[in-house]
Order: sequence, then C-alpha cells, then structure tokens
Amino acid sequence: MNPLDWEAPWAVIAAALFVIVMLRANATYWLGRGLGASASRHPRLLRLVQSARYRRVLGWIDRWGPPVVSVSFLTVGIQTVVNLAAGATRMRLAHYLPAVTVGCVLWALIYSTVGFVGFRSVAALHERSPVAAWSALAIAVAALTAFVIVRRRGEVQPAQS
Repeated sequence: MNPLDWEAPWAVIAAALFVIVMLRANATYWLGRGLGASASRHPRLLRLVQSARYRRVLGWIDRWGPPVVSVSFLTVGIQTVVNLAAGATRMRLAHYLPAVTVGCVLWALIYSTVGFVGFRSVAALHERSPVAAWSALAIAVAALTAFVIVRRRGEVQPAQS
C-alpha cells in the first residue's frame, strides 16, 4: 500500500502527527533529564550544577524557556536540542508540558498541511519524471549548502589590528 494513496481525513492525519511528535519530544526531554541527573557522578559536572551561576541560568531557562520550546517546533533540527536542554536543565513540567503541547500542535498543523502537500507534490513529480525530481532535490541541497557557507563566512570576523 502506497502511503500517498492513503485517504484519511485531515484531522486523523494531524492527530497522528501530533501524537508522534509529542512522544518524540517528551522522550527527548526525559533523556535530557537522565543526562542531567548523571552530573552527581562526575565531580566537574557536580561543581558546575551546584554553582550560583548555574542556578541563575536554570531560573532564566525555567522562566523564558517555555516560549523557546514552543517556537523551536517551527524550525528544522532545533527542537530536539531544545527539548534535550529543557530536560537536562530540569525545566519544571508545569512549564514544559504546555510549551511542548503548543509546539507539537504547531508542528502537526504545518506538516499535515504544507508538509503533506509538499510530499505529495514531490512524489507526483517523481512519478512523472524521476530525473526532474532528483534534479530539484540536488538544486535544493546545493542552494542550502551555499546559504550555510555564505552565512558562516559572514560570521567570521577578521582580527583587528
């Protein structure tokens, strides 16, 4: 069965995507919490997590972190790091769960609409012309690579004399 031929109501697709991303995000959070808890077994990490500076940072993350968690779902590749950091810094569940829920809803809405349409479009192009589909993919990868290279070169500041 071709997944592109699956005709489910949009709400079912959106709900399934929400459940998937919610499970993944929360698993990442708990993995981060486990990593953060292991600091007690490492003297250098223990000194860090007991410092006043670290506690101030934790308070800042706990206060401002929830919007960062939600917005991270609008990016590609960042949400995993943010959820891991939220767990490692032991963001309170009262802050984390609403933030991750909002983020997961946004992600599911985007992927069940624009993402799903884009996936179907690429699949339809591939059925008509595999060469065109792979060429479009190669152009997209080249453009993204060029963008990253240009941005990184712009970030490097020459040493001032």
